[in-house]
Amino acid sequence: MTTSPWRLGWRTLWRDLRAGELRLLVVAVTLAVAALTAVGFFADRLKGGLSRDARQLLGGDTVVVSDNPTPAAFAQRARALGLQAVTNTQFPTMARATEAQGGAARLVTLKAVEPGYPLRGQLTVAATPEQAGAPTRDIPLRGEAWVDRALLEALGLAPGDPLLLGDARLRIGRVILLEPDRGTGFSSFAPRVLLNAADLPATRLVQPASRVTWRFAVAGDDAPVRAFTQWAQAEAARAAVRGVRVESLESGRPEMRQTLERAEKFLNLVALLAALLSAVAVALAARGFATRHLDDCAMLRVLGQPQRTIALAYGLEFALVGLAGSALGVALGYAVHFVFVMLLSGLVEASLPAATLWPVAFGLGMGLTLLFAFGLPPVLQLAQVPPLRVIRRDVGSLKPASAAVLGIGVAGFATLLLAASSDLKLGAIAVGGFAGAVLLFAVLSWIAVKVLRASVNEATAPRWLVLATRQLSARPVYAVVQVSSLAVGLLALVLLVLLRTDLVASWRRATPPDAPNRFVINVMPEQGDAFQQALRAAGVQRYDWFPMIRGRLVAVNGRAVGPDDYVEDRAKRLVDREFNLSHSATRPAHNAVVAGRWTPEERGGASVEEGIAQTLGLKLGDQLRFDIGGLQAEARVTSLRKVDWGSMRANFFVMFPVSRLPDVPVTYMTAFRAPEKPGFDSALVRAFPNITDVDMTSTINQVQAVLDKVVRAVEFLFGFTLAAGLVVLFAAVTATREERAREFAIMRAVGARGSLLRQVQRAELAGVGLLAGFLASTVAVGVGWGLAKYVFDFAWTASPLVPLAGALAGAALALAAGWWGLREVLQRPVVDTLRRATLD
Repeated sequence: MTTSPWRLGWRTLWRDLRAGELRLLVVAVTLAVAALTAVGFFADRLKGGLSRDARQLLGGDTVVVSDNPTPAAFAQRARALGLQAVTNTQFPTMARATEAQGGAARLVTLKAVEPGYPLRGQLTVAATPEQAGAPTRDIPLRGEAWVDRALLEALGLAPGDPLLLGDARLRIGRVILLEPDRGTGFSSFAPRVLLNAADLPATRLVQPASRVTWRFAVAGDDAPVRAFTQWAQAEAARAAVRGVRVESLESGRPEMRQTLERAEKFLNLVALLAALLSAVAVALAARGFATRHLDDCAMLRVLGQPQRTIALAYGLEFALVGLAGSALGVALGYAVHFVFVMLLSGLVEASLPAATLWPVAFGLGMGLTLLFAFGLPPVLQLAQVPPLRVIRRDVGSLKPASAAVLGIGVAGFATLLLAASSDLKLGAIAVGGFAGAVLLFAVLSWIAVKVLRASVNEATAPRWLVLATRQLSARPVYAVVQVSSLAVGLLALVLLVLLRTDLVASWRRATPPDAPNRFVINVMPEQGDAFQQALRAAGVQRYDWFPMIRGRLVAVNGRAVGPDDYVEDRAKRLVDREFNLSHSATRPAHNAVVAGRWTPEERGGASVEEGIAQTLGLKLGDQLRFDIGGLQAEARVTSLRKVDWGSMRANFFVMFPVSRLPDVPVTYMTAFRAPEKPGFDSALVRAFPNITDVDMTSTINQVQAVLDKVVRAVEFLFGFTLAAGLVVLFAAVTATREERAREFAIMRAVGARGSLLRQVQRAELAGVGLLAGFLASTVAVGVGWGLAKYVFDFAWTASPLVPLAGALAGAALALAAGWWGLREVLQRPVVDTLRRATLD
């Protein structure tokens, strides 16, 4: 009599749940889905928030950003389309209190605005720092400045007090509480000062080499805004238009996106590793599940159940398990993503909108794909178990899944992981690295088993070692599966540890003890001697002193170049903007020449930083033409320099090896370690009010504060990957539990003592763990290098002791997992084990 597959499926599901047979499968699926959906929910809400608030973050519907005054054609086009338009100018500078107020100085970001600012959003200001803010459509009056509360605290000032900006003296009017287009993340560390654009000329702060940004914002109806945006993007792409980019609703503020994208890459990497580990755990657990149900299915065949009914029953059981595990994972991921919102709150100031249903659908699809791709193939073999197994238990054993079934499942799972990674390089390195690692682990572990068997001399070796070696070599397939599974789990854990300790540590590495902590720019040529004398009088004997020239690369080997000539985004940005040039007959001591030769006073020569040379495709002998303040200057690449941008020294992309460049607009910059004496910076700014004095100590601390948030979020999600890794370790160690129980029972039946068997088990587990840990750590170094170079752009400096440490850690984890998962094997009665054993 046959039973309905639906009824049989429900019955087997209930029985297996009560027996705990499905526990490992549910845990693995839940962990994978939770890790992926936690990141998915956060990214989905972040994307929604950026889309919702983009107009306010921009200060308009579309913004034309340039490093020179906005070309007149853009304003003319906006007027022709009937759009509102407003321009603001911003740059870093020093703000000072008067001598009567103490004379303190502070680096600020100055923004000069016109009537009508902002076109989108509203300023929120207050009369005093203690009062609640109120929105306003006004801008500062002539002779007035609005400032952040932080600046008042830093300078000891209050509303109504005077504030010195360059040569101008302004009265502090209101306190800025919210500035809609300020941006977030790394864009505005310094306190903000807002003033009327009509007051900017009086400050005399805008000099030929000043780093000033002009932002021309437009707003209006959707159709004319789209028309203006399309025209502006086409105009900015023309070769004749340089240093102009267009920010629209779709692009948002790039500095905020870059900061959050890097955080998202870290989180995606951890989630991908958790999913990959869970796939291994599901495959191991499903095979163990199928092995334990062989006899049950053989009995069902004897009772007349057709193969189709058995297959449908187990398919239904796994579908329900997959849905339940995925639903648990989605719920857990939704709860966890609130922790990301809290930990990364410093990067996202605005409240985020509710998430869409996309992460839910993706999580359910990922969980079911994971279970069906890696769990169902061995279980479906249960329908093919012959009835003869009831009396001959040596028939009907599981076979490896067909290449077609496994290939389709793996391809589907890999496709979903690549989609989840949100970064093709990251996904390809993580997924491809793991796929290659599995094959490598399998081949090397097979070779290791053969070498071990041949190298152990049974006549002289300890008895426990001989038995442990026989255990491994007697079932080489099981040994390969166990070593490979352990190695994959350890690979993820070692890789994350290396990323955490090396990549993130290098990102946050503190400056050297003697590194400069002050950068001063905008020193005019006529102030050079007096400024250097002021440094020496204050006790500063060592300092970098270089001319700083703003120039744009316009031609290479006589051919005009523009953004369209390059594919890489960084190359497009470099060619499209001005960057800092310098000249010196003496090569900077902290710049090593890696190609060519630095020849002092070589006219027509140029030394290029090797990174920018690689990005722009420059090589020795290339003829470069620069536009420097309207002047055309040509030079031939005579050397390439290696520049350490983390050295906190004065560094330049291009340097001319000459002591003088006549007729070129220039200012000077210096980097030095400031003396620890009160009032040093204030005195320097009072003597030279046009300079910009940057205290890098506070800036680095603020950068690291933001990075701390990213690191805490990554470490929090690391818990999921750690749990998935432990599940894999447990599944790998216990995969051969019944075989071990049978073999140990036979040994005990012929007189082996329990202490000897414990030694054998420990030796086998330690050996497997050592090999797996060594292989995993070696591969982790290679995968980590790829991620460091091609995804995160960090220097990779893994220690050569990593494989040794990984091997020891693998042995310790394997022993711990073996103690927990196999402790009852040696305690099971011999008669009971032999009665249940599969006889060959």
